[in-house]
Amino acid sequence: MASPYALVVEDDPQVAGLFRIALQDAGYQTEVLDNGHKAQVSLMFTAPDLILLDLHLPALDGGVLLRQIRSQSRLAHTRVMLVTGDEAGAQRFAGQVDSTLYKPVGYDQVHQVARQLMPLFASS
Repeated sequence: MASPYALVVEDDPQVAGLFRIALQDAGYQTEVLDNGHKAQVSLMFTAPDLILLDLHLPALDGGVLLRQIRSQSRLAHTRVMLVTGDEAGAQRFAGQVDSTLYKPVGYDQVHQVARQLMPLFASS
């Protein structure tokens, strides 16, 4: 079985690097994109198993991107982990995400949630 594919959409390079390492250590193939528009384009051609999504992104807001993800039937099985420092913003999307982590987020938190989600992708 191939490793699940995770897409990290995060504009802070240090945070994105930490997420990448945590996901790779949990067994995911991982790609990092630093703005919402790049993610929007990528999602035209890919269907990640997991997306780590920041709400406040350059070029296209994470909330807009989330609504687009949830409106596409081919992405219906994609799990979305919202990772943000904006608790009020996160509350607006609570029913549309599979989990929410509030910044500052550490390696252990991302790694643990990623490992918990891993069995969901075994049957994909």
